[in-house]
Amino acid sequence: MKTIIARAATVAFFLFFGLQLPAQEMARDMQSSPMHKEQMQGTSEQADQDMKSCPIHNEQTQGMSQHQADVEKHGDEGMGFPHDKTTHHFRLYPDGGAIEVVVNDNKDTKNIQAIRMHLGHIAKMFSDGDFSIPMFVHDQVPPGTTVMKEKRAEIRYNFEQLSDGGRVRIRSTNPAALKAIHDFLRFQIQDHHTGDKADLSGGS
Repeated sequence: MKTIIARAATVAFFLFFGLQLPAQEMARDMQSSPMHKEQMQGTSEQADQDMKSCPIHNEQTQGMSQHQADVEKHGDEGMGFPHDKTTHHFRLYPDGGAIEVVVNDNKDTKNIQAIRMHLGHIAKMFSDGDFSIPMFVHDQVPPGTTVMKEKRAEIRYNFEQLSDGGRVRIRSTNPAALKAIHDFLRFQIQDHHTGDKADLSGGS
């Protein structure tokens, strides 16, 4: 009886692994097959084409492009200098953050002056709880501004000159005000597509 069981187990072992090995070899052969690679590439390209031809995808893409164009247009009008000759940065610090604008060409003295004039104006407006310019630029009430307006007595806005532009340094010790400042700056990073870090970093 033990001999019969042992033989049956041996047969089952070879049947199981004998079937698996050809299947594994077949999978390797398929992956290395030029025809298989072409088929997979064709499937990927077809998926891309399907997405591009999708009306909903096209509407979303066009909507995003139009919004970005509107932000740039309104920014040029509201700030007084061209977006394509300057660069924005939004910094998040534990005690607040900063709005920085610099020229792309450090010999561009005209726009350096325009940046400094604008940021000095912004520091004064924000101190008074006036966020009409960012509302105009983004065509909405930016996150954080409602609380920043309510807590304006708890927030300090200081304009500082930079060699190629300027910045508004924002500081507060009030937890609610700090959260609002960070929400506002993160929104600016996203809507202006600046690529700045949205997490807190050291700063001065």
